[in-house]
Amino acid sequence: MVKHTEVILTSCCNIKISSSELIPPEEKYHQRGIVLPRNDLISSKRTMQHKHTNRLINASSPYLLQHAHNPVEWYEWSDEAFEKAKREDKLVLISIGYSACHWCHVMEHECFEKEDTAAIMNENFVCIKVDREERPDVDQLYMDAVQLLTGRGGWPLNCFALPDGRPIHGGTYFPKPEWERLLAALADFYATKKNEATTYAAELTNGIVKMNLIAQQPDELISYKEVTEILNSWSKHFDTLFGGYTWAPKFPMPNNWELFLQHDYYTGDEDMHNAVHTTLRKMADGGIYDHLGGGFARYATDSIWKAPHFEKMLYDNGQLMSLYAHAYQQNKNELYRKVVFETAEFIHREMTSPQGAFYSALDADSEGIEGKFYIWKQAELTRLLGNNEQLFSLYYSVEAVGNWEHESNILYKTKSDTELEKITGKHIADIKAIIKQCKETLLNKRAKRIRPGLDDKIITSWNALMIKGFADAFKVFGEAKFLQQATTCANFIIDNMFVDTKLFRIYKNGKVSIEAFADDYALLCDALMSVYEACGDEKYLRVAAQLMEQAIQYFYNQDSKLFYFTSNEGSQLITRKTDVQDDVIPSANSTFAKCLYKLGFYFDKPQYHAMAKQMVKAVQSKFEKHTSSYTNWMQLLGWLEHGFYQLIITGNNAQEIYTQLMQSYTPNAIVIRLTHSSTIPLLANKKPTTETYIYVCKDYTCSLPQQTVEDVLRIIH
Repeated sequence: MVKHTEVILTSCCNIKISSSELIPPEEKYHQRGIVLPRNDLISSKRTMQHKHTNRLINASSPYLLQHAHNPVEWYEWSDEAFEKAKREDKLVLISIGYSACHWCHVMEHECFEKEDTAAIMNENFVCIKVDREERPDVDQLYMDAVQLLTGRGGWPLNCFALPDGRPIHGGTYFPKPEWERLLAALADFYATKKNEATTYAAELTNGIVKMNLIAQQPDELISYKEVTEILNSWSKHFDTLFGGYTWAPKFPMPNNWELFLQHDYYTGDEDMHNAVHTTLRKMADGGIYDHLGGGFARYATDSIWKAPHFEKMLYDNGQLMSLYAHAYQQNKNELYRKVVFETAEFIHREMTSPQGAFYSALDADSEGIEGKFYIWKQAELTRLLGNNEQLFSLYYSVEAVGNWEHESNILYKTKSDTELEKITGKHIADIKAIIKQCKETLLNKRAKRIRPGLDDKIITSWNALMIKGFADAFKVFGEAKFLQQATTCANFIIDNMFVDTKLFRIYKNGKVSIEAFADDYALLCDALMSVYEACGDEKYLRVAAQLMEQAIQYFYNQDSKLFYFTSNEGSQLITRKTDVQDDVIPSANSTFAKCLYKLGFYFDKPQYHAMAKQMVKAVQSKFEKHTSSYTNWMQLLGWLEHGFYQLIITGNNAQEIYTQLMQSYTPNAIVIRLTHSSTIPLLANKKPTTETYIYVCKDYTCSLPQQTVEDVLRIIH
């Protein structure tokens, strides 16, 4: 699994590293023909008899539990592990991954399950296993080290450190022979050249610290004209035929396409418009989308969205629900509606806890084989679908010899409706009716297969993205169950993830653990504002405001004018990182900046607007060189340049007006139904009425109330 990010660094060895797309290190090992027997499904690990059991047996993380019966003497991340390393004067191995990571499983099978390899590790190192989803702070720190050392990043991430935690070497996936050679070399290096190892660790740590230094802020805020020039230059990377960018593997990167969708709205850029909608159509037709069960896989390993890396992550699907809902507002493509509803059904069916919160991920593998749960052989389809198999195979590009590995087929769509009508002589409505029937048959059959492993921990920040996805989908489609899922999960977080007013990150087996990081605060704040806008219950807006106040208290850096990733009250690593790059998840800081800007209007806090602008100034010098990593920031610049509207509706038919307004794509506006008197400053001087009034407010100024949607749209568009 790759970390998709951008790096411009100077290491302690003065090695310049520059990459706009980090290719997964595991790809060079992909399709090696290895079929791995696995016993890492949690359910079986708890019932089987095992020769070895280590400290991870007491962990709650599904990923750590997968390694609980390795012969490696694993520790969780803890003071105990580092105290042992200091006492015995050993290097520390920090091995980081997550439960749905295919190549983490490969390395476990090839290395960590082997007694001879484990003996080398146990003799020479103190070994720590980390779930990156639980401890993103640890992951970020050692990912920085590995990227400095190798110019690459990904998972499994294996980093070696001194007993005080300062890194000296690392990499990603290692086959067994290479891993054992590395273990021996590092053990000898530390034993015979300790001073050199200490010096190198100091230089590498200094390089990591420099990565997080923020340049002096300019006096002037970048203009949207400059953003337009940056995006025009970046557009040369668009794949105009298949969507996405012109390289493989391909990641959905929802936040990128949200920016480009908004830029099209502001400027009418036809090339940007075509790039966005080509990407969304091709992803929805591709194998990265689960055509039977709904939902998107993590990324496609090729350039045409055909072959997914089959794990499904909650955070991708939450953001993609929002993106497809917003795209539907713009052009009413029924494919986008279908994607939203099917993805919502997938989340409800497979990723929702009994309490209404959302699980983290589904594994790529089942029965030790990547993608086995999702792929089909044509002979099996013939048995199940009978006379309809030929049409189904035509529709989803199924081949007798297979379109993927081992004569198996990934379902993906390559022919347009017009082409299908021409080939079959059938009307597309009749074709789709048959396909729907076939899909139901196959989904029922697939449900009887051995399922991929489920990571059932509940992560605050990822749940926030899914809450926002459901809230955004409700706003556009008015589907009541979308709002119900959004509010049920939001209530769960509010009721269960706070302890003595402090937010926590993880919920598992009825218990919370790990104090929340900046991304938990930021993304939850953003999600709760979206829920408020969807349902009108001020409880959610007030909790969002409370979260922001706490975030300023725990995370804000007065010097950089940005937020640290870790709290000032939590345990500290060798450096405190500042999360500014928008990756597969928007950065904590860009999300905080957008939240500050919106809350500034709700609660009449100009100081919040000043803070948001200062935050943009701190990072704007990076926009041109690292465009795809600052797309959430540039969305805020669109608000700053074009103004941000607050549309407040009163009257007996406020819901009807709300529904009509939400059919129009307006990325720089929030729409609020005022049904009762409010003490929220934005609403305090506006009273509920029986007659329809629509207040159009922009930058602290409200026009005379309008009475029709057409009048409002004429003002804001």
